[in-house]
Amino acid sequence: MKKLTALLVCLAMTTAFAAGCGETKENNTAETATQAETTTEEVTTTAEETTEETTEEETESEEDEDDEEDYTTGDASLDKVRNEDEIGDNELLVLSFGTSFNDSRRLTIGAIEQTLEDAFPNYSVRRGFTANIVIDHVQRRDGILIDDINAALERAVNNNVKTLVVQPTHLMSGIEYDEITEKVASYADAFEKVVFGKPLLTSDDDFKRVETAITDWTKDYDDGETAIIFMGHGTEHESNAVYSKMQDLLSADGFANYFIGTVEAEPSLEDVIAKVKEGGYKKVVLEPLMVVAGDHANNDMAGDDDDSWKSAFESEGLEVECLLRGLGENESIREIYADHARAAIEEADQ
Repeated sequence: MKKLTALLVCLAMTTAFAAGCGETKENNTAETATQAETTTEEVTTTAEETTEETTEEETESEEDEDDEEDYTTGDASLDKVRNEDEIGDNELLVLSFGTSFNDSRRLTIGAIEQTLEDAFPNYSVRRGFTANIVIDHVQRRDGILIDDINAALERAVNNNVKTLVVQPTHLMSGIEYDEITEKVASYADAFEKVVFGKPLLTSDDDFKRVETAITDWTKDYDDGETAIIFMGHGTEHESNAVYSKMQDLLSADGFANYFIGTVEAEPSLEDVIAKVKEGGYKKVVLEPLMVVAGDHANNDMAGDDDDSWKSAFESEGLEVECLLRGLGENESIREIYADHARAAIEEADQ
């Protein structure tokens, strides 16, 4: 706006100098300056009105999105947000990306948190989400506020927590995990001890346990004619290699009809379709290789749009069944997180 005002003033001055060639130089200059001031005020007012209109449009757009949302995502009040104070000396902070799908949040992230609470009664389990867009959406729609990572850490500081154990529910040590460790490190001086639990897929043993968990979970579909496909998110980070590693493990162990793909990286949907066609399968079962069954699972995987995975396989003439459940619903997966938290707590006790 300052640049715009300066421009108008410069134009006024130029007009004034041009008018100086006539006999009414002073009058023309005054009139032009007045016109410039009036024009500036009009532009300023118009810009302010435009800004107000834009803000109103953005708010209305958010409200319209909420109005159009499928409200069958579940009752948010059934989910325990775990943002109470009076934590005590020991806190186990469970950090997740988060999801606005209420039932999935309760059955996955909530279930992991409950497993950890049952396993470690000497620790107060608290929740933190890293996705503020999810937090804002849930608060606007359901009136429930979930701590973001900053609020969760401030809560721990204000409650005089001495030992902070951080357990992420992330699949791998990727970009977001790195950001979490940096953020928590900035608060490290506020606690006597800070330790981290590992993400789900860290050691070779983790990979084997996850393989067993997902193949046992889907064994009823393993009829020799069905391709069982797990859809991961994918990342530009080098940690994306976990998907290929899981695929190699499944293939080596004889699960020839199990395939791993990603939404945003490699292996791609096209890679998986090619393998399924090569195998001559008649049916496809799709399931998310994600902790929650949120937006990616419900839309990118199981949506009715032409670009969904479901539609892509149907266009190839295959029968498709979608299993909308996150890994956090699997008890064996939750036990891996518990073991990682246990290792972190043992480190803190040394």
